[in-house]
Amino acid sequence: MRPDDIVEMLQQKPFQPFRIFLSDGTAYEIRHAELVKVGRSKAMIFFPTVDEPHAVFERYVSASLLHITRLEPVPPPAEAASA
Repeated sequence: MRPDDIVEMLQQKPFQPFRIFLSDGTAYEIRHAELVKVGRSKAMIFFPTVDEPHAVFERYVSASLLHITRLEPVPPPAEAASA
């Protein structure tokens, strides 16, 4: 995967959550653009302790861009049916 492909997803206005899929079958859901940093050969994906993009980071993973197989938009949550 090219770094520009991921950056393009991160810079969408308004931001749309998406998933990053790796060659080993792992998938990461990205809900905030601030939680991913993209370099030339890898992407750092951060996981906050709570669902806040500026919260303290509990952990992170480093994913090689060579192993990112696809990016997929996360569909918006289904709206409650009207009565």
